[in-house]
Amino acid sequence: MTVTTTNLLPAPAVADLTSAGGSRWELRPTTELPPGVALGAEAVPAVVPGEVHTDLLRAGLIPDPFDGNNEAALAWIGLTDWQYRTIFTFHNGQHARHDLVADGLDTAATIRLNGKVVASTANQHRSYRFDVREFLVQGENELVIDFRAPVTFAREQEELIGARPQVNHHPFNAVRKMACNFGWDWGIDIAGAGIWKALRLESWSGARIASVRPLATLDGDGTGRLETHVELEWDGGTSAAGTAELSISVAGVETSLTVGSADGGASAVLLVPDVAPWWPRGHGDQALHEVRVELANAGSGRWAAQVGFRTIEVRTDADNDGTNFQFRVNGVDVYIRGANWIPDDALVTRITRASVEASIRDAADAGMNLLRVWGGGMYESEDFYDVCDELGILVWQDFLFACAAYSEEEPLRSEVIAEAREAVTRLSTHASLALWNGCNENIWGWVEWGWQVPLAGRTWGEGYYREILPEIVGELDPRTRYSAGSPFSYGDHMHPNDPRHGTTHIWDVWNEKDYSHYASYQPRFASEFGFQGPPAWSTLTSVVHDEPLAPYGRQMLVHQKADQGNLKLERGLGEHLPQPGSIEDWHWATQLNQARAMAFGIEHFRSLFPLNQGAVMWQLNDSWPVVSWAAVDSHGIRKPLWHALKHAYAPRLATVQPREGGLAVVLHNDTDLPLAGELRLRRASTGDGGEVLAEVLLKVSVPARDAATYQLPVGIAEPADATAEFIEVSAVDDGLGLAPAYGYFVEDTALTLADPARVLTASAVRTDDGVDVTVRATALVKDIALFPDRVDPRAGVDSGLVTLAAGAGHTFRITGEKLNVEALLAAPVLRCANDLVQG
Repeated sequence: MTVTTTNLLPAPAVADLTSAGGSRWELRPTTELPPGVALGAEAVPAVVPGEVHTDLLRAGLIPDPFDGNNEAALAWIGLTDWQYRTIFTFHNGQHARHDLVADGLDTAATIRLNGKVVASTANQHRSYRFDVREFLVQGENELVIDFRAPVTFAREQEELIGARPQVNHHPFNAVRKMACNFGWDWGIDIAGAGIWKALRLESWSGARIASVRPLATLDGDGTGRLETHVELEWDGGTSAAGTAELSISVAGVETSLTVGSADGGASAVLLVPDVAPWWPRGHGDQALHEVRVELANAGSGRWAAQVGFRTIEVRTDADNDGTNFQFRVNGVDVYIRGANWIPDDALVTRITRASVEASIRDAADAGMNLLRVWGGGMYESEDFYDVCDELGILVWQDFLFACAAYSEEEPLRSEVIAEAREAVTRLSTHASLALWNGCNENIWGWVEWGWQVPLAGRTWGEGYYREILPEIVGELDPRTRYSAGSPFSYGDHMHPNDPRHGTTHIWDVWNEKDYSHYASYQPRFASEFGFQGPPAWSTLTSVVHDEPLAPYGRQMLVHQKADQGNLKLERGLGEHLPQPGSIEDWHWATQLNQARAMAFGIEHFRSLFPLNQGAVMWQLNDSWPVVSWAAVDSHGIRKPLWHALKHAYAPRLATVQPREGGLAVVLHNDTDLPLAGELRLRRASTGDGGEVLAEVLLKVSVPARDAATYQLPVGIAEPADATAEFIEVSAVDDGLGLAPAYGYFVEDTALTLADPARVLTASAVRTDDGVDVTVRATALVKDIALFPDRVDPRAGVDSGLVTLAAGAGHTFRITGEKLNVEALLAAPVLRCANDLVQG
């Protein structure tokens, strides 16, 4: 790697010190390995950016950490110190400064250049820049970065600052490292180390652009307002007394500024008349505009990014029902249909633009308009926020504090401030950024989880959530709302998880109570709630090899991290579905129950509109193959839950709900157009032929972005035989955009359902990219689903959980290359609720 310059004030030069830039890195352990562990060589070729696990895996020195019980077998990695080393070539020209820039070091690192200590770091969540001109030599330079064993370092820091309450088994709250890297109730314990982001040598003279904050908003008359704050750093040499010229442009509007070295930076406001605004999906287009900042005269430099002109408010006003929690974009209320987001791969350096975009598209395709970046993970890559900008997905961004008490003293305090300032500066660019949130469940934890006695008056993080973080947001991104935590009730004398106020986390359902208990809640905004189910069969069996495969098998339980998780899956079936008699039925029944539980909760919440203003389910994605709350598993396969979410999060929803006067159909019209037309209400037999026992046409009218409730007539709502009848609500005109809604008088365990072998037929036709499977029913068949991954793990299907009344049909479109047509037409690929009841 060579950097050569000759001019007095030459253009900045960047030497890429990553593997992509040509640097050859090697990795070695620097503490004794445990008995029986041998790497076979003093050093291993390493890839930067990367991490120890991926380097050892690439070299064939460890098995896949996700497979079988390898998690425990590889725990020694987190108890070992590691060293990265490379040699690069440097030739000094006329540059005044030479900075070593590390965008991400995980976590406790000591940097040495040519044998001399440059610095020590202890924060995965921030970048570092060091002036290394006094350390560089002409020609070859040796760069060494030593990393402490993360588990050992966390334990040492806990001893230093004092133990504080936390969930799980490692003291993740003692260090500034991704919390879930130490394991979670859905996450593998894979604490590692590495140079996880870009590393480079920047050579420059005069001034450089240190940071840019282009805060784009929208005035009431449609004028875009761009308030751009540019921070400059000066090299400290003879040019330090000079001036720099800055130009800032957006959407054809430009301004220029002269900045003196004593100023440190400058700000400018650009007004763009009649600008195309940015909207969240479902409300308008996602217009983005490039901002350019150029530096001249005292050095040179360029910075560019896309912004969207919009205003985003989060209203938390007191009303007669408590305290609302309502997103408002460009003056328009936005009902939230969202999900919580965790890191998309436990080995985070394997995440790519393509993989993160595919996962965010899973959210968009399910009808979601918001993702909450959960506080036990990481500040995501630019790719994540760019895709959210482009797809119109609002981002609720947690600061990185989760389920634990945190010291507010040094050494954590200054690191928290540095990382927060950097994160707010970086992410304030993005149009999708809608909310800064101080912590996940920590305020709730202090109130209710028994923290106060062990803390004995010591700090626990409140100073971060109530003072430091809101001050940073107020200074650097005042346009964006800050919330102290989630859940939070927005009042000093309220329980933080009171459903009547602000945001609510609902976890007694799943942990203790049946999912029907969701109906007892009337949350103003549900920001966490979830129900578990296993990943796709092909995903599960790629890592679980128990013989025979069973819910309580040794490797199965390695891939179930929740406390008594599979017992809760079994208990959660309750009266909804029969206890399964085979592992295949267990897999299908628990996946189906997960989907039904979440659909039940979301449909109930939506039926409360406008009291309820949104739901953010736990969770969209997985970070490894595991039984979890995810809608899409770690192999990218959409679980039945995903299909249930697509229905429950549809812009227009019809749902049958109990009301004081009996059953009702509730219509939530979350579109810009009024909903007006006729619904066909039927009470019918579940048996052969599906005799229609009562039918009524109902005229409905629901204004845009509104809801309406219609009581069902007695002839529809009251059955003659509750065990053999059901309700179907469907639009007479398909143009209404309403999927059918179904109501049942008893659970499936008491419901008479026909044998699908007798009443469900399936046929297949090959297509250019897969197979179309058409099913037809001669009696009620509930929740028909296809699992083509049982044939080809890379296959996908466009729809799922389709319920058919007698005489109805549906075509599933399957994409894939290795599809056995015969296998697609029978179990275990073709399943329905009927076969669980009949089985």
